Amino acid sequence: MTATHLHRIASLALCCFVISLAGCGKDDAAKKPAAPAASAAAAAQKKSDPMEVELNAEMNKQFRVEAAQMASIAITQKVAGRIEANEHSTTRIGASVSGRVIQVMAEVGDRVKAGQALARLASPELTNAQLAYLRAVSSTKLAERSVERAQQLVLADVIGNAELQRREVELSVARAELRAASDQLRLIGMSPGAIDKLRETGALASEVPITATRTGIVIERKISQGQVAQPGDPLFTVADLSTVWVVGALPEQDANSVKMNQRVEVEVAALGQQVLKGKIVYISDTVQMDTRTVPIRTEVNNPKFELKPQMLATLRLNGLFVEQLAVPAAAVVRENDKDYVFVKVAENRFRLTEVQLDPLAGELRPVRKGIDIGTPIVVDGSFHLNSQRKRAELE
Repeated sequence: MTATHLHRIASLALCCFVISLAGCGKDDAAKKPAAPAASAAAAAQKKSDPMEVELNAEMNKQFRVEAAQMASIAITQKVAGRIEANEHSTTRIGASVSGRVIQVMAEVGDRVKAGQALARLASPELTNAQLAYLRAVSSTKLAERSVERAQQLVLADVIGNAELQRREVELSVARAELRAASDQLRLIGMSPGAIDKLRETGALASEVPITATRTGIVIERKISQGQVAQPGDPLFTVADLSTVWVVGALPEQDANSVKMNQRVEVEVAALGQQVLKGKIVYISDTVQMDTRTVPIRTEVNNPKFELKPQMLATLRLNGLFVEQLAVPAAAVVRENDKDYVFVKVAENRFRLTEVQLDPLAGELRPVRKGIDIGTPIVVDGSFHLNSQRKRAELE
């Protein structure tokens, strides 16, 4: 190969090398503007987040930021309830014998006194019991006369003491049978005066009353004229409503949040703004399977009888304190039926964050979910910060 050929090959290789360097330079030049473009896009995306707001240093001074922390919260729970009669002051009254109802003399809402007749029955058992009583009266009188004669005969030395003792035993038995027959009439419903009249005159009564066993108000009636009543059937319910129960159902997850004798406030719609005070007197040891609730109740006075069974009520439970994460009420922003707080995510930048809160306890809102202990949040000026966020979003 001649020198001329070698020179040409070297020149050609040099040209290729130069062209290659030129191409690399163009690629590098093309790549250099791409990085700033990507950064600008990321910044635009960050700035376009509608839940965030960025302030300048001067505006940032208007808002106070503190770390979320635990607080001693007074638990206030509202439980739906209803008014019920005090079972300790309630009596269910039925017939003491089988019979047909011939008269009903009391209605629901009537105030009755102990011993007052509520209804009347015609009963064959009453007739049989009166006949047994009259036979016992006759047997007792006969035994008394027999003992008197025996005593005279003993004094006359006609009979011995053994015969007198036998007749005295017969008299004791007759008197016991008389007492039993009298008790049976009282259980049936005959008054002592009616029993004495039966003993004196022998005239049988054809009716037996169903009487109130306590003073109170008739709150239930299950009897109609003409029906046949059996012993044990609850025909009337009479209650003393000077005190009533307010019964509620506590969700099972809150069952351990109440204690006996805990203070309770009761609100009844029928009484307007009046608030009744009481304390927890009963907490069930079992859970209702169908509703998954734990029955509780309180007892309140009802001197004016304004509270009536089956009225709806609300129990407000106060008094227990627990340590729980909480935020000031002023820090909460309410929007679209949800609760939010502003969390500081960077210097001069805040993000509107959804949280789940419990009802207001004093000036604090207990936190269930959304933030943790130590999260920096805006505690003063949240409303104005949210307005600034909305304004930035519109711009």
